Amino acid sequence: MVAVVGTGAVVATLLPLLRREAWWIRVFDFPRLQVVGALAVALVGALLLNFWQFDWLGPLFVLTLAGAIVYQVIRILPYTHLLPKKVLDSSLPTTDNDNHLSLLVTNVLMTNRDASRCLGVIRHCNPDVILAVETDQWWLEQLRSLEETHPYTAYAPLPNTYGMLVFSRLPLLNPEIKFLLDDDIPSFHAFVEMPNGLRVRLYCLHPKPPAPQESKTSTKRDAELLLVGHEIEDHDGPTVVAGDMNDVAWSHTSELFRRISRLLDPRMGRGLLPTFHADYRLLRWPLDHVFHSAHFKVASIERLPHVGSDHFPIYIRLSYEPHAKMQHMANMERPDEGDFQEAAEKIQKGFEEETEEESAEVKGQPQPVPLELQQPARPSAP
Repeated sequence: MVAVVGTGAVVATLLPLLRREAWWIRVFDFPRLQVVGALAVALVGALLLNFWQFDWLGPLFVLTLAGAIVYQVIRILPYTHLLPKKVLDSSLPTTDNDNHLSLLVTNVLMTNRDASRCLGVIRHCNPDVILAVETDQWWLEQLRSLEETHPYTAYAPLPNTYGMLVFSRLPLLNPEIKFLLDDDIPSFHAFVEMPNGLRVRLYCLHPKPPAPQESKTSTKRDAELLLVGHEIEDHDGPTVVAGDMNDVAWSHTSELFRRISRLLDPRMGRGLLPTFHADYRLLRWPLDHVFHSAHFKVASIERLPHVGSDHFPIYIRLSYEPHAKMQHMANMERPDEGDFQEAAEKIQKGFEEETEEESAEVKGQPQPVPLELQQPARPSAP
């Protein structure tokens, strides 16, 4: 049994090293904590059973387990409290609302029909911007009351678990709902105007996960994230990217995205804040993210209470501080030519996969249901 558990955990450690997009490989990016637990159990069992005495295989097995644990811990460690924070704590008073921007991200679980808990958490936090994903028409009707306090809105309610609703107390400038790769997977793009007049570029994403019932590869998920990263690369202004990315922060693609976009992950040094799966303590990892440019510091970030979904909501309050960018320079990850080449290849593969799927649909597969994009008129700024 020790050998079976240990071998399985070692395989789960090695598979993500392959730069392949197949879902059964990429899925092992997620449970690094769980794999560490399995490796530790196997290592303790091997030591108690005196595997050292079993010729050369026993010692090799023990050393392999120990090496795999060290590797996994190195991957996870930046997202714990054991290493310094990559994003500095805010130095502004909490009452300085003009220079703060707060955002709440919640995957509501489309089949969840108890909206009261979600609304209660949102109203308690009272963020400037609310992003709700997995929202169908029913969820839009349940959340419409938020328009009273957050009148700037953009809606794409869909029945396919990829609907997206945005509510904002602050003006949304040039808002667009785009379909970057799939014609049924929306993303939101706009500028948010803070009370101090600063315009912050905002992207909201919810790509498909690599899973057999969703997408057999991570190709288009990776391409969507890197497309946005490539667009941000040439933009030097304040930027925030938020959403259920269906990817963990320590994956190769997330790290590549951060280098290409030059964005920071506020989780680093503040804890994992795992948002999925809300119902199973031993099967959790961080899927819902907020990345931001170096112009901001963190006033607060927290995982919010259970709202009946399989995801916990996540809330962040950022402070815009003009000198923050210089202070963060040392912590920014910088891309090299290999990163740009890899990103370009992944984006190209994403478009090629979409073209192949469209060709297959023309040959007789069912066409996607036409989408109804709802974006009510926004009132003029006060």
